[in-house]
Amino acid sequence: MADVVGTGDRVHDRRTVKRARYAVGAVFAVHGAVTGSFATRVPWIQDHASVSAGQLGLALAFPALGAAVAMPLAGRITHRFGSRTALRGLLALWTLSLILPSLSPNVYALCPALFVYGAAAGMSDVAMNALGVEVENRLDKSIMSGLHGMWSAGALLGSAGGTLAAHLGSDARVHHALAAAVLTVLGLVACQWVLDLRPTEDEEPPPRFSLPPRSALLIGAVGFCAVFAEGASLDWSAVYLRDRLETSAGLAAACTTGFTLTMAVARIAGDAVVDRFGAARTVRTGGVLATLGGLMVVLAGHPAVAMTGFALMGLGIAVVVPLCFAAAGRSGPNPSQAIAGVATITYTSGLVAPGAIGTLAEATSLMVSFGLVTVLACGLAVFAGVLRAGDRDRQRISGGPGAAVPDPRP
Repeated sequence: MADVVGTGDRVHDRRTVKRARYAVGAVFAVHGAVTGSFATRVPWIQDHASVSAGQLGLALAFPALGAAVAMPLAGRITHRFGSRTALRGLLALWTLSLILPSLSPNVYALCPALFVYGAAAGMSDVAMNALGVEVENRLDKSIMSGLHGMWSAGALLGSAGGTLAAHLGSDARVHHALAAAVLTVLGLVACQWVLDLRPTEDEEPPPRFSLPPRSALLIGAVGFCAVFAEGASLDWSAVYLRDRLETSAGLAAACTTGFTLTMAVARIAGDAVVDRFGAARTVRTGGVLATLGGLMVVLAGHPAVAMTGFALMGLGIAVVVPLCFAAAGRSGPNPSQAIAGVATITYTSGLVAPGAIGTLAEATSLMVSFGLVTVLACGLAVFAGVLRAGDRDRQRISGGPGAAVPDPRP
């Protein structure tokens, strides 16, 4: 039998697909490194732009607006230029946009800078996740948790660099310019090896906008809870320790690093855990851990307690989004539309969360804001059952009771 994977016009030899898997993993890592680099320097940006917590919350809502406007364009860009060229351009736009927020002298400049930052983040995220799903289908095994683990590993490296820069008291403008240059080069190199998929001549371009199918709404709601906690923790954990517990800038940044570390470890190990215990049980257990972590953050009187709480939240929510994508692909007659719907809901959640946390903190306190995060984390444990269909499909594919022929998705 020929060593090929895929069907129809999308047949690739297995070596090419495996190489593409590693390339997409590198792209995920580069994407995450941009986020980590930004998140650890949010306190510096806040001080440099002289904005209050409420103004910072407002500014951090602009990435959500930028992503909402731009994400639907990613499919059309990919359709026109092909997956490799589209990803190369969108990823470079994302890495270079890291420079913009730290250059902003006030809230009026920070808001449009974060709009562009969010637009670039959303489009590149859609493009790389679409390629990740394509590779997973061709390999016929779960890789999405591992790919998201690479994103977290990249975020860990980015936040570690940010922690060092903050500890040394370096200017974020210099730090982000150097990081953007390095990550742009790494991203362009990685994109050389991703799958170069192009539409057939009679394939219609995707619509500019479409509502998520009903089958994706409940799954998307689970993803919403997890990504809200992730976005809030990434952008506000350092501020929480600095403002509420009066820690140094270096220790505050280290809290963000610890959060991304637990997420990276859990995602890298996630595929094996899900195969052993199933998606629903994994998410339910994760919800319990994330809720416990949220309570520790809210009640913390010492930095170590809060840092442990953020680490537990990272561990608990780590694999939820990859499992939501996988469940969406099995939830209805149009897997790609369902995946796109879940992606829109979850990604918008992550970009809305920082702004919502800041707005609530301005009206009440950061402690109350993370009380909301804790409630949403509890929702993971309550509603994890909506992912149970994925467990049944995995059991059939792996040859369990009632085994059936594996899903021959192209």
